[in-house]
Formats: sequence, structure tokens, C-alpha cells
Amino acid sequence: MPVLVILIVILLAFYVFYKIKYVRSNRPVEKKWLSAKSRIVLGLLVCLFGVNQLFLFHTIVTYLIAAIFIILGGLSAISGFKIYKHYLPFAIEEAEILKGKE
Repeated sequence: MPVLVILIVILLAFYVFYKIKYVRSNRPVEKKWLSAKSRIVLGLLVCLFGVNQLFLFHTIVTYLIAAIFIILGGLSAISGFKIYKHYLPFAIEEAEILKGKE
């Protein structure tokens, strides 16, 4: 499925983008917020990789490994989304405080 491969490449690009922003950030809450965003993207990447494997190979081993990838990727994306929602108001507050100091 070329659509899944394109989505996987796009998610990989977003993951690298968020990790670079994470490294360049000096604000502690923003770092946690960016880490949560990259965790969501990585979880979706792993999940889509598992789905892609289901279309490529049709063996029992592939189904088991793909199921593990889909479950782990989904759980990682869900936990990243919860962390993202938790830190979002703090990141906004931190940005407003630093904006007021300028």
C-alpha cells in the first residue's frame, strides 16, 4: 500500500521535526510538551508500520508481530496524547510569561 508508506514517511519527518525542536528548546515545560507530541507521532508511526506489514506478508508470525506493533504504537500514541493534554496549559502559560518579559 503506497498510501501507508507515504504516511509512514510523513510521520517520520514529523518525528524528526519535533525532536529537533525539543533539543533546541530552552523552556522545561515546552520540552515536555514537545516530547509528548513526538511520542504521539512515533506511536502512530509504529502502528502504521504494523498495519503495513499486514498487507505485505501473510504468515502467522507476521500477524503476531504486526499485532504487537499496532498495540504498542496505539498505547504509545494514547499515552502521548494524555501527556500532551496535561502539559498544554502549562506550556501556554510558560510562553505567555516569557512573552511578557520581553
